[in-house]
Amino acid sequence: MRILLLGAQGQLGQALQARLAGTGELTALGRQQLDVADLPRLREELHRLEPQLIVNAAAYTAVDRAESDTANAWRINAEAPGVLAEAARASGALLIHYSTDYVFNGLQAAPYREEDTCAPLNEYGRSKLAGEQAIAAAGGAHLILRTSWVYSRVGGNFLLTMLRLLQERDELRVVADQIGAPTWTHSLARATATMVEAWKTGRAGPWGLYHMTARGETSWFGFASAIADYLKAQRLPCARLLPIRSEEYPTAAQRPANSLLDGSKLRNHWGLELEHWQSALRACLDDHSPERGSTEGG
Repeated sequence: MRILLLGAQGQLGQALQARLAGTGELTALGRQQLDVADLPRLREELHRLEPQLIVNAAAYTAVDRAESDTANAWRINAEAPGVLAEAARASGALLIHYSTDYVFNGLQAAPYREEDTCAPLNEYGRSKLAGEQAIAAAGGAHLILRTSWVYSRVGGNFLLTMLRLLQERDELRVVADQIGAPTWTHSLARATATMVEAWKTGRAGPWGLYHMTARGETSWFGFASAIADYLKAQRLPCARLLPIRSEEYPTAAQRPANSLLDGSKLRNHWGLELEHWQSALRACLDDHSPERGSTEGG
């Protein structure tokens, strides 16, 4: 089976590359090899490679920068997925694409289900929602996997930022009124590989949109506190954490207060459920394998 992985040097892309390596004939391309923002080149490569499975981990993930760099965000997050979906439909390939909790406004009290109304608060969320819609409109076989608060030991993410700042500062203020489920890239990659294997062996669930996040919930402050606990257990320097409200930490892009995604559809149709966020975080922090990465994708 010919597999094309895009965004291969990003934090999610690296985890996917490791998991999919033995699944088929894998072509893993990072931004340097193929910039998905170059839509004519993207079409050319899809035609040349003729993949049977396309896994799109490439994304414009700079949430605040997307407010001003709107054209690039939309080209990568909305237009490129549409190109991938059209090519997949034309060739009969399966497209796996990753989306975000930021398609919701966060005003709902309960975890969001796939059928709940989307109302993004920022350009990043709007561009990602447009990408979902373009894939669905193409009409081919696809899996759109919405996830949240993605982290790993490589790239640029909340975990690595906290590990650095907690050891550099005496005091650190972290937002405590936004809740979600921190999700490890390795958990996403394992679940994706399981879905691919089910598809290869004729045991696939229905195509479409699914929520895929770690179990449990916490705030950014709670996430930071768990990281601080790890540093303390290692007897490393650790700042004192102070909880603050969102309005005390203004950003260019507004964030949803509730980023929780209900994973029951994935469990019911595919028999898949990611581990609890605390268990995954412990596994990630204990994973000292030498990895290198960039902030592309994920």
